[in-house]
Parts: sequence; structure tokens; C-alpha cells
Amino acid sequence: MNKNNFKHNDTYIAYLKAICSLSRLFSESNTPYLHYRVAENIFCKVFKAENLSRDDLAYDARIGEVGIGLKTFIDKRTNSEKITELNVFSSQLRKLSGKRLAVKLSELRNERIKFANRTYGIKSAIYHCVARRKQQLSIFESNYDLIDITNIKKIKTQETSTSFEDGKNEYSFNFSKTTLFKKFHTPQNALIVDIEILDDPLQLIIQLFNQQIKRLTSHEIAGINFVILPLYSLRESKVNYKVIPVKSGLNQWNAGGRLRDAGEVYIPIPKIIHDRCPEFFPSRETPFNLHVPTDEILNAKLCQENSKALMTNPNNALSDWLLRKVLKLKEGELLTYDRLKLLGTDSVRITKIDNQNYKIDFAKIDSYENFIEIKN
Repeated sequence: MNKNNFKHNDTYIAYLKAICSLSRLFSESNTPYLHYRVAENIFCKVFKAENLSRDDLAYDARIGEVGIGLKTFIDKRTNSEKITELNVFSSQLRKLSGKRLAVKLSELRNERIKFANRTYGIKSAIYHCVARRKQQLSIFESNYDLIDITNIKKIKTQETSTSFEDGKNEYSFNFSKTTLFKKFHTPQNALIVDIEILDDPLQLIIQLFNQQIKRLTSHEIAGINFVILPLYSLRESKVNYKVIPVKSGLNQWNAGGRLRDAGEVYIPIPKIIHDRCPEFFPSRETPFNLHVPTDEILNAKLCQENSKALMTNPNNALSDWLLRKVLKLKEGELLTYDRLKLLGTDSVRITKIDNQNYKIDFAKIDSYENFIEIKN
């Protein structure tokens, strides 16, 4: 794994800049505000890392066999940051001092790292740091090391704390918090990211919220995501008097000229639908899946001259569902507009899921007229 990818990923930088721009929600300071949980979530989302932070072990994230400690803090060039809490050993640690205390702290720290390594299969580890300073972020990586117990030195004991080094890192222990800290030094080659802190982030949030609501309530576009098909005849119907033809459409089985199956039906597709929504349906005779509300899937296609008929294969699959199961018509019983009116529907809504899948639902009375008015 190339750890430099963590610093120079454009998406990662964009997320950090966006969230830090909202700092005025929390503080009047010119130093960007970045909550550590947000920083962890952003890192894991962008780099597809497993978030381990709530497991409260040694690492905050994992990518494959790499363990990652994630830190965000106000940049003071040299920063002491918590690396482990040892509350359960509080009484034991208070009895120690000097070298014995430093060694015990190191042993406890190392055991926690080794346990995390075994738990997650970690073979190597790093710290990823986001340091915050006036209108900027400093992003850098630091080695994630076991404490070299054989090289502990420069032990300094005070009333409330003790500190020591191991030749690679500097550590300190706070008695009241029972917490071990490590010093992080911001390197000269840290990536510097300029942050523009918005004066009025609430205004931006309201705008984004309104846009989201608008998108959620109008994400389906008439003629693109759905069309409405009438179950009655446009040619035979008049104002305030709609008619289902007795020998075509959903009564096609009743047409003359040849012996017909009792389930021979189709849903008519007016020419205006093809004219105004030419990309909605597949071409004539191209099969597609038609999902009905009961989750059954019918094999459908457009048929007849000018693709004027929506039919299924076998043809009676449509009649079995629509006429028999839903409308409860017997074989040989004509569908009338009065029957549809009684049920509060006279059209169907066809929703396009993708180029091979469509969904059919009943639509309330006058839905087709409203749809055509929208498309005018």
C-alpha cells in the first residue's frame, strides 16, 4: 500500500474541505473544526477502509493487512495525543514510578498492539494525521511503532505525569486520566490544504436541504421515468364519457375475424406517447420484463402496427393478472368503463426501471389527461 495516496487523494481532500468549511457552526475560530468521528468516517469512506474505531482496540481503521491510527488535532508543530487509556490498571500504575512505570506502560501498550494485530491480521501499521491550524490543514503520516522497551530513556517524573523516550518516539503518561500520550511532530513535507470557512454555513445547509427535498419529490420526470397509458379508447371516448371498445384493447378477445383465445388482450399505447416519449419503450418486438405490483414478472413487448399494443408472452398472462386476478372478470365478460370507474382507475402507470425492466401500476381516473397536459 502506498501511504502517499492518503494525502493526495482528490476526493479525500474535497470531503475534508467541505466539512471544514462549516466550522462556523461550532466555533468562531479561524482554525477549522473537524470532529474526530467525522474524520474517521471520511477516511474510511474514501479509502474503503474497515472502520474499527468503535471496537476500542489499537487501530481506528484497517485496509487489508495494514492497521491505521487516525488522529486529528490542532497543529502546534509538536502535539501530544492520546494513544491508549489504561483505566483498569490505575491502582497498579500508581504504585510504580521511574523506569518501572515506563516499562509497565510500554508493556501494556505493546500487548494491546499485538492483540489488535492478531485479531485483525495486521502486518504493518501507520498513523494518519490531520493537523488543523489557521484556515489550513496539515496532512501527514507517522510511523506506528511498538515501544522499544530495551531503549527506554530520558525518564522524567512530575507530580501529575511522567514522560520517557525510546529512541524513536516520545511518550507521556497522565496519572489523573490514566492515559498514555505520544508526541506527533508535523513534518516539513506535510500536505497543506487551504480551507475557506464559510461565514454563514446555515444558509448553505438550508439551500442544500431545499434542493434535496426538491430532488426527492420530483426525481421522476414524466415521459422519462414514467408514462401513463389509458385503458379506454381515445378515439371512441368523448368529454365526460369514456369508452372501452368492445372488440379491441382489453376486450380484444371479443373481436371477430378468427377464433380467439379468451385471454387475448393488450393495453393500448396512443401514438402521442411514442411521439412525445420516443426513448421510453424499447423497439417493437423487443422483449422486456414487466413487474406487476404482486412482484410477479411478466414477459412483455410492444406489438402491432406503430407499436400500438402492449402485450405479454404468453398473451393470456396479462389477462390472467389484470382481468382475472385484479378486476375479477370471468372469461367472456366484457370490461366496461363503469367497472373501472367503480374501482377509481381508468389508466395504468408504466415506470421505467431500466432498459430491460418496467413496472406497471394502476393510476387514478384522469391520470392520462393530466400526464398529457404535463407533456404539452
